[in-house]
Amino acid sequence: MAVLTGSAHAGVALEARKLPMKFSWVSCQPNCGGWVSAVGVVTTNTPGDFDEFARGRQLRGTTIVLDSSGGSVNDAIALGRRWRNLGALTTVGTGVQTNTAQEAPADMAPVAYCESMCVFLLLSGTTRYVSETAHVRVHQIWMGDRANDARAATYSADDLMIVERDIGRLAKYTFDMGGTGDLLSLSLNVPPWQDLHELSREELRLTNLVTTDMVAQPGDLALVELTAKPAQDRFVSSSVSQTQRRRID
Repeated sequence: MAVLTGSAHAGVALEARKLPMKFSWVSCQPNCGGWVSAVGVVTTNTPGDFDEFARGRQLRGTTIVLDSSGGSVNDAIALGRRWRNLGALTTVGTGVQTNTAQEAPADMAPVAYCESMCVFLLLSGTTRYVSETAHVRVHQIWMGDRANDARAATYSADDLMIVERDIGRLAKYTFDMGGTGDLLSLSLNVPPWQDLHELSREELRLTNLVTTDMVAQPGDLALVELTAKPAQDRFVSSSVSQTQRRRID
C-alpha cells in the first residue's frame, strides 16, 4: 500500500526529530506550568502513543512544543485533531536543562525545526507562537517509498488518486484549524526534489500559523496576549476511509 509522507530529508545526522515521535512532560521555571515535548516524526503509531501518554494527565489547555521533520499525512491529521480537542497551545522549540541537578526544571530553547506535516500539527493549536529563531519549512506531500528519487519513480492511476484524495483531506483539515489557502499553496508548490521552503515572518502571519507575537513566559503560552485573526471558512469534503494510511518521509 502506498503511503503519503511529508517528512524532510535534510542532513545525514540521525537527529531525534527524524526518529519516531516521542512525548514527554517538561517541568519549567517558577510561574511556568510546564509543557509537552513532541519530538520526532509522526508514524502510524503516534496518535496511539499520544493517547497512552495523555492517560491520567490533565492536558486540557496544555502547551505542546514541537521539534519534528514531519511524518504521516493521515496520522498527523488525526493527532492534530486530538490536540485541538484538548484546546492545546502550540509552538516550536526544545527543552534545555539549565541546571545540572537531575530534577531541575528546564527552559525552552526556541532554536528548533518544524518541517512538512509538523507545520500542520503547529496549526492545530488554539494559540500558536513561533519565535524569531525557530525554523518552519514546507513542501509537498508525496509517496513515502518514492520520495528519495521522486522524478525517476513510476506512478499508477491509483497512486494519483491517493495523492489527490489526501490533498483534499489536508485542505479540509487546514481550514478546520483556521489556516488559510496560502499555507496549502506554499506547501504544494515545493516538490520533494527541491529544498524545503522556509516560511518568512510575513508568510507565518499570512498562513495564520501564528496567532500571537508575544509570550509572557518561555514555555507557557497560556500567558500570551492574543492577536486576533479572522475566522476562516471551512472547506467541506467527503470523508476518507481510515484504512488507507499515508506517511510523509
